Amino acid sequence: MTTGYFSSVDDVTERLAATGYLASPAVATTVFLADRLGKPLLVEGPAGVGKTELAKAVAEVAGARLVRLQCYEGVDESRALYEWNHAKQLLRITAGRDETWDETRTDIFSEEFLLPRPLLTAIRSAEPTVLLVDEMDKADIEVEGLLLEVLSDFQITVPELGTITATRRPFVVLTSNAGRELSEALRRRCLFLHIGFPEEELERRIVSSKVPGLGAALTASVVRVVGALRAMDLRKAPSVAETVDWARTLLALGADALDETVVRDSLGVILKHQDDIQKAAAKLDLDAV
Repeated sequence: MTTGYFSSVDDVTERLAATGYLASPAVATTVFLADRLGKPLLVEGPAGVGKTELAKAVAEVAGARLVRLQCYEGVDESRALYEWNHAKQLLRITAGRDETWDETRTDIFSEEFLLPRPLLTAIRSAEPTVLLVDEMDKADIEVEGLLLEVLSDFQITVPELGTITATRRPFVVLTSNAGRELSEALRRRCLFLHIGFPEEELERRIVSSKVPGLGAALTASVVRVVGALRAMDLRKAPSVAETVDWARTLLALGADALDETVVRDSLGVILKHQDDIQKAAAKLDLDAV
């Protein structure tokens, strides 16, 4: 079962670009294959390189609803799959005191009392849907077990209601910052895509697209300096999102060139640790970049 959103790799590239997402050939090819084969897409890479934005862009071009499960330590079945509305169930039990338990139980474990969470919402959706399972590596490994049934058969079993199978398969994107190793069982069910820091030419195009008023020369300087910072041994290398933020900062400051004063005063936009800022201030040679 395919989702059928894209007709070719070029179609992916062109339509994502129309949303402002400039995809590399590897990204466009993998998105096309995930769509054509009906396979979940596992996107791994450092924070801020466009993993989450890729899912949003696919949803936008497909005219699909975006359903997002934001993972974190402690997320469980009730947050990922579904839970029962216990307060409403209690009211129903109280109102039906004269009924037998079998009569009451049949009623309170029905659709009226079910609270679907992101995974069940995406599986039951009859409209085009993109399911984003964001930062999978932050969730406990038990959550991966919950996903296996969803990603294998696109179905979820609710003991009180039975098995709910997707009538329209969602386009699934899982993202990971590689904070921990994901299980092989999960990886087998997915196509894999690694998004790293882009090549200089692609990053210039991204910055020009997001901050068109900056000017070609300053855009090129920004990208070169960010590349030099990434080559340093920093705690947190600047991401593409931070490159764009820096470009917007320079535009807001009215800067027409990168000099030592401008760079020193705005390093906090792209570097988030004081020791990184100190190291960059000491080692960055603007003349060399």
